[in-house]
Amino acid sequence: MQLTGAEIVIECLKEQGVDTVFGYPGGTILNVYDALYKHKEINHILTSHEQGAAHAADGYARATGKVGVCMATSGPGATNLVTGIATAYMDSVPMVAITANVVLPLLGKDTFQEVDIAGVTMPITKHGYIVKDVKILADTIRKAFRIAKSGRPGPVLVDITKDVTAAKCDYKPEKPTEEPHKNKFTEADIQAALKLIKKAEKPYIYVGGGAVISGAYDQVKEFAKKIDAPVCDTLMGKGAFDGTDEMYTGMIGMHGTKTSNLGVSECDLLIALGARFSDRVVSNAKKFAAKAKVLHIDIDAAEINKNIRTDASVVGDLKDVLTVLNERIDQMSHPEWRIHIHEMKQKYPLKYEEEGLSCPYVMEELYRITNGKAVITTDVGQHQIWASQYYKYTEPRTFLSSGGLGTMGYGLGACIGAKIGRPDKICVNIAGDGCFRMNMNELATASRYNIPIIQIIINNHVLGMVRQWQTLFYEKRYSQTVLQDKVDFCKVSEGLGCMAIRVTTKEEVAPAIEKAIAAKAPVVIECVIPEDDKVFPMVPGGAAISEAFDGDDLKKMQS
Repeated sequence: MQLTGAEIVIECLKEQGVDTVFGYPGGTILNVYDALYKHKEINHILTSHEQGAAHAADGYARATGKVGVCMATSGPGATNLVTGIATAYMDSVPMVAITANVVLPLLGKDTFQEVDIAGVTMPITKHGYIVKDVKILADTIRKAFRIAKSGRPGPVLVDITKDVTAAKCDYKPEKPTEEPHKNKFTEADIQAALKLIKKAEKPYIYVGGGAVISGAYDQVKEFAKKIDAPVCDTLMGKGAFDGTDEMYTGMIGMHGTKTSNLGVSECDLLIALGARFSDRVVSNAKKFAAKAKVLHIDIDAAEINKNIRTDASVVGDLKDVLTVLNERIDQMSHPEWRIHIHEMKQKYPLKYEEEGLSCPYVMEELYRITNGKAVITTDVGQHQIWASQYYKYTEPRTFLSSGGLGTMGYGLGACIGAKIGRPDKICVNIAGDGCFRMNMNELATASRYNIPIIQIIINNHVLGMVRQWQTLFYEKRYSQTVLQDKVDFCKVSEGLGCMAIRVTTKEEVAPAIEKAIAAKAPVVIECVIPEDDKVFPMVPGGAAISEAFDGDDLKKMQS
C-alpha cells in the first residue's frame, strides 16, 4: 500500500511495539505529527522542553528495558535533544531519537532552523542516519531499533528531511527482527576464568550496569553464592544484586562504603561483571585492587583493558557467560574471608547526623513507607549519592540515574518516562535544589497528563556537592555555589499545577510521603536541610579507594 513518509514512520513505530513517544512538534516535523494525530494507538507525551523528552524516553527505557523514543523538529529542537542523547549514550540506554530536517534541496545552505544533527550527535550515538529517500525510510527505522537494543545498547538518531515525510512509496509491514546474538568468548576464555576463580581465596564481585541490561539477576545471585564472594556495585548496577543480602557490601568508589573499598583493596581476585572501571570507581588506577588478579566479563570488547589491566576476560552477554560458569563451578567456601568482610560491615556502617532533618533520613523513611518497591530516579549531586546509599534496591531497573555524563536536570523527565512505562510502580524523583531549577518546567508535563509522580526536592540552598569540595579542598571559597534567593519552590510547583508540601522537620517527612502517595497526582515535597550536610564516605581526587574517609575521620583530621 502507498503511504507518505510520515505515515511510514508511525507504522514502523507500531511494528516495533512502541506505545509511547515523548516529543515536541515544529515546522519540519509537522507531517509526522499530522500522521500521529490520525493514529491514536501511540500515546504522545508533549514535554515542556525537548531535553525533557529525551530524558523521559531514557527513563522509560531504563525502567522497562524497551527502546525509548523521542521526537523533535530541526535546528534548536534537535539540538535540545543532545544532552539527553549523550546521557543515554554514556549509560548504554536503548533509545531512538527521530528528528526532521529541512527539505533536501535546502540542506547545507544555512536554511532557517537547519542543523547537521547527525554530525552533531555522531560522537554520542551508537549510529546515526540521514534519510533522503522515502524508499529506504522503513528499513532505516527498523535498523535503528535493532541497533539501539542489540549488544551493548545505546541511542540511535534518525534524521529525515521534510520532503521525505511528504513523499509517497509502497509500504509493506514486517515483524520486528533482532540482531543476531553472537558471543565472542571461547572455551579457552571460560577455562582461564574458571582457573582464577578456583584459585582465589579472597574473591570479590563488582557488579555494573551490564548486569541490569543483560537481565542477569538470577545468574549474578547464583554466581555469588557458588563462589562464596561478597558483592559490591556501581550506581548503574543498583538492584542487579539484592541490596538486603548479607553478602552485599554497598557501592564501590568515590562515595562507596569503606567495606567495599577496603575489601576490594584486600581481595586476591576481583571479578567485574558488566562494569567498565570508570574513574569514579577506580580513582587512582595504579593503586586500584593492587593485590588482586582481575577477571573482567563484559559484552563490549572495547572495555577490556581500557582502564584496568586484566588477568583474564570473557567477552559476551553477561547472562550467557554466567550461565556457563555457574554450570562449571562446584560450590566454594571462603569462611575466613566472609567473616572478615562481615566484621568490616559492622565496623564501618553508613551513618549520618541523627539530629535534624537530613536527606538520608528522608530516604530511609521513603524506603520504609514504599517497602523498597518504588522506582527511584535522581538528578546529580549529594542527593544522588544519598539516594543510592540509604534506599535499599532489591530489584533491577528501580534506580535510574545519570552515571556517566552526570546530567543535572535528568531526574524529573526520567521519572515521568519511568511512570509511563511502569504505571504499577510508585515513581519518585530525588533532586537537589540546584538540579531542580534546570528542568522544573517538566512539572507542567506531569500535571497536564496527571502523571502521579512524586518529586522530592532536597533543598539546602547551595550546590551541595560542589560546595562540599569547596569546603574540604578550596578553603571554603564558595564561588557561585550559594543559591539563597527568593525562589519559592512550593509556589512554583503549585503554579505549574502540582500539589506542594514543604517539610522542615523529621516528624513531617512520613505524613508528607504518605499524602503524596495517596494523592494519585503529581506532588512536590520540598525538604529543607542544612547547607553543610556532607556525603560520606569520600575518596579525595587521585587517592586510592582504600583512603576513603568519613565524618568521624574528618573530625580526627581537623582536631
